[in-house]
Amino acid sequence: MNRNWSVRCRAFIGLAGICLFALCAALTAQAQSAPKYKFDPEWPKPLPNNWKMGGVTGLAVDKDDNVWVLDRPHDLRDMELRAELPNPPSDCCTLPPSMIHIDKNGDVIGSFDAPEGHGMAVDSKGFVYIGQDTVRKYDPKTGKPVGEVPRVPDRLAVNGEAAITSAAHVPGKGSPGPLGTYPGSTEGRKPPDPAVIAAFRAKYPPSTPMIVGNIEEIRLDEPAHELYASDSYLGGRVMVFDLDTLQFKRGWAAYGRPLSEMSTDDNDRKYTPGGPMPKEFRGHLTLNISTDGYVYAADRMANRIQVTTKQGKFVKEFILAPTTGGGGSTGGVAFSPDKGQKFLFISDLSNNHIWFLNREDGEVLSRMGTMSQNGGQFMGLHMIAVDSKGNIYTGEVSNGERVQRFVPAK
Repeated sequence: MNRNWSVRCRAFIGLAGICLFALCAALTAQAQSAPKYKFDPEWPKPLPNNWKMGGVTGLAVDKDDNVWVLDRPHDLRDMELRAELPNPPSDCCTLPPSMIHIDKNGDVIGSFDAPEGHGMAVDSKGFVYIGQDTVRKYDPKTGKPVGEVPRVPDRLAVNGEAAITSAAHVPGKGSPGPLGTYPGSTEGRKPPDPAVIAAFRAKYPPSTPMIVGNIEEIRLDEPAHELYASDSYLGGRVMVFDLDTLQFKRGWAAYGRPLSEMSTDDNDRKYTPGGPMPKEFRGHLTLNISTDGYVYAADRMANRIQVTTKQGKFVKEFILAPTTGGGGSTGGVAFSPDKGQKFLFISDLSNNHIWFLNREDGEVLSRMGTMSQNGGQFMGLHMIAVDSKGNIYTGEVSNGERVQRFVPAK
C-alpha cells in the first residue's frame, strides 16, 4: 500500500514537473514571439533641393516596396525657409512638395504637389489617393486629380470638419509651426454655435451617403474593387465606396451599427480616459483591412480598436493604454507581413510608442520607442506602414516632422 502510494506520488510530481516545464516553455515562447526591430539610420537619405519635410499625415508602401509620404509643407516656420529669400542668408531650407516618393534605398524618385490632407493610399497601378475634405485620386505623373469621392457642398468648421486647404506660399514665409506650438493651443478659438451645429446635422444626418467631414484614413481592397475611408463627421464613420465609380456602397458606426442608427448627441461620444467606452466613435478614426477579411478601426481618442467584418458586423474590441489622455493611444494600424498577420503594429501619438499586439486577442506583447528627437525615437508619432519584408516606416507630426525606417532584428 505504502509502496503504491509512493509510486503514485512520484508519478504525480513528475507529471506536475512536466506540466510546469511546458507552461514555462509556452510563456517563454510567447515572450520571444514579440517582434524585434532596430532603427535604420541610413534611410531616408537627405532630401533634394534643400527641402525640409513638414508634419507627416499620410504614409503608404506601394507594390514595389517604395514609400509615399504625404506631408504638410505649411508646417514649416520662417527660420526653416531662409534659402528661399533673395540673397539667401542660409543654405536651408525650401518648401517641399506635399507628396514625396522614396525608394527602398532612401532616394527620392518622384514628387508632386497637392492640397495638404490626411491619410493616403496607392493602388497597384500607381494612382495615389489622398484624404482631404474628401478622397481624391491623383495621377502621380502629372500630379493632377483624376477622380473624387462625392461629398456634401457645405463645411462645418468644428471638430476637424472644416475643409483642408493650402494657402498660397510666400517665399521665405512660414507658419507658427505645427499646431502653432507644441503642444497645440486652443487659445483664442471661439466655441461653436450649438444652433449652427444642430442645423447642419439635421441637413446632413449620419446616413448621408457622401463625405461630410474630413478624411482620416484611406484603405483599398482592390480584389473587391472597394475603397474604405474614415470620415471625421460625428466622431468618425466607416465609409465604403466602389473603387471604380467612387460611389457610396455601405458604411457603419461604432460597434458595427448602421449609419441610420448613429447618434447625433455628443453625449454619446464623451469619454474619460480609464472610463467606460463611448457609444459612438470618439474621434480620429483610422482603419486597416486584414488579409482574412476583417476591418480594424482604431478610435484614437477613446484608446480602442474595434474589429468588424467587411460588411460591418461587430466582432470584438481591444482597449490599449486606457488611461491615456490628450490625443489618445490608438493611432495608425498596420499588420505583420507573415501570411497569418499574427501581429498588430499600432502607432501611438500621445505616448510615442509603437505597440506590438497579438492580433487574435489584442494582448500587448511589447512596445518600442519613447518621446525624443533622437534617431529611432519619436516626437509626434503619427503614421505607420509596413512593407513586404516586414520593415516598419513611421511618420511624425508636431516637432518630429520626419520619416524613419525600422528593420527586423534577430
